[in-house]
Amino acid sequence: MSCLPEDVRALALLLPETIEGAHQGHPDFRVGGRIFATLWTDEARVVVRLTPEAQARVLEDEPDAYEPVPGTWGVRGWTSLDLDAAEEEMLRAALLTAWRIVAPPGLVARYDDLALDP
Repeated sequence: MSCLPEDVRALALLLPETIEGAHQGHPDFRVGGRIFATLWTDEARVVVRLTPEAQARVLEDEPDAYEPVPGTWGVRGWTSLDLDAAEEEMLRAALLTAWRIVAPPGLVARYDDLALDP
């Protein structure tokens, strides 16, 4: 089952201290003033900020859904996720991974503490 742009927005905004902004005419999602995801509604994709290592893992695990952004951005870890090929759990994982990479360490630690509380 594919995901919709509305799914990206809803899931991204569930992450602590995330705000929606705009980058080059596209909605983006930020934490601590830094972009972790940009939504390309016309192309049904979301670009997420991953580390090169995390990017390599998702490319290996789901080569039909993910691809590096062309050029230097892609080399740095920025990765496109095709929403038509993505399942909700895949989208959740991509957004959470990108958020963790960008969010301030103290916020990530507080989130982890909350997630572990029963």
